[in-house]
Amino acid sequence: MTKPIEVRNPRTGKLDYVIIPPPPKLLAQQCNRARRAQTRWYQIGLEARIAAIQQWKQAILSGREQLTEALVNDTGRLSISLLEIDSFLSSIDRWCGLAPELLQDSAKNTAIPFIALQQKSVPYPLVGVISPWNFPLLLSTIDAIPALLAGCAVIIKPSEIAPRFVAPLMTAVNTVPILRDVLGFVEGAGETGANLIENVDLICFTGSVATGRKVAEVAAKRFIPAFLELGGKDPAIVLESANLELATSAILWGSVVNTGQSCLSIERIYVAESIFEEFYHQLVAKAYRLQLAYPTVESGEIGPIIAERQAAIISDHILDAVEKGAVIHCGGKVEELGGGWWCRPTVITQVNHSMKVMTEETFGPIMPVMSFPTVEEAVYLANDSIYGLSAAVFAESEAEALAVANQIDAGAISINDAALTAIMHEGEKNAFKFSGIGGSRMGAAALKRFMRKKAYLIKTNSSSDPWWFDHG
Repeated sequence: MTKPIEVRNPRTGKLDYVIIPPPPKLLAQQCNRARRAQTRWYQIGLEARIAAIQQWKQAILSGREQLTEALVNDTGRLSISLLEIDSFLSSIDRWCGLAPELLQDSAKNTAIPFIALQQKSVPYPLVGVISPWNFPLLLSTIDAIPALLAGCAVIIKPSEIAPRFVAPLMTAVNTVPILRDVLGFVEGAGETGANLIENVDLICFTGSVATGRKVAEVAAKRFIPAFLELGGKDPAIVLESANLELATSAILWGSVVNTGQSCLSIERIYVAESIFEEFYHQLVAKAYRLQLAYPTVESGEIGPIIAERQAAIISDHILDAVEKGAVIHCGGKVEELGGGWWCRPTVITQVNHSMKVMTEETFGPIMPVMSFPTVEEAVYLANDSIYGLSAAVFAESEAEALAVANQIDAGAISINDAALTAIMHEGEKNAFKFSGIGGSRMGAAALKRFMRKKAYLIKTNSSSDPWWFDHG
């Protein structure tokens, strides 16, 4: 018998929700049912799958108020929850529009005149998704939607820290019987996630490097594909020619949106020496204007720290920096308000790479700013990390920025902007270094990675092939 898990409310600190993980045998049965239903789901064809997913979207729109309430209770923030729902709904339309072209089979002649080639793609039967707590809805469905359109069945295990959104989402799914059979959720913690990997044909995981390693090892033993997006310590480089008004506004948003609780947050900022003072003074002035979303969700822009354990990490990184000589210009502490944990936007200078705040993932609204004497030094510092998820470069000209971006070891680099992969999902990118492994979850590849390619090599004449044995 599995034990119930109590769920904490990030605004009040109270344990006000309970989930019950499925026993391993029950989870295996759910996976087997989904795998059996997948055959029909694939056979009904893409047009029917699109219609079913669009029907699901309409049911979500009808219950949008309940989904919003659940997300707010999961995360403690309102504006980002509304944006998250909008992004999720628009991704349904985007993938439904792209799928017909991306999933077309092809036929062509080959270099051998009498051999034709037909290419066909077939879906993996059952895809598992293990998603994190920072964007509970978006990151649980970012892989699921293209996988469903490809013809896969999908089982999602969301984070046990933010699971409330599942109930209204499944209420909508249940209005579409054929979709209900191939899209399911399982609630639980790490043990449930481990059991899920044992029962699927492909796994998508978003989370920490430490857990990602374990996922990759189990997937390798089972010989199934694993697509992992792990941590980030995204750098921003601000060159001497940059527009500081633009750079400070973009970096502030890229650093503290969703209270910095995003793998694509800007977590370290490198600024040319000649503009360093002006840059951080502007950044501090703008950071001061942002308010906590307390006592109500409408009170400000900065929501609570969702995961209690993250509050301790943020505090540790700030303390470590101060003990090693860093200077805090605003914010600078994690505080308890109404039972929740909060941190105001924090600008720190006099930082270096001996500090955790410059080398380890902080996942909070912390902006450490460091000057650099040369562009070569800026690139060195940006690449001095185990992570390589994304980055940002600011300069007067696109060419100047791109020349620096070309030297940065990261999968997506925003030019004269920050954290654009939160908004734009069209460009294919891979995670570098320990930030992940596997195909892009953005662009056309995000759908195609759920398909296995088959090649039909067709002999088109009745003559002997020149490489056959000569039987006289």
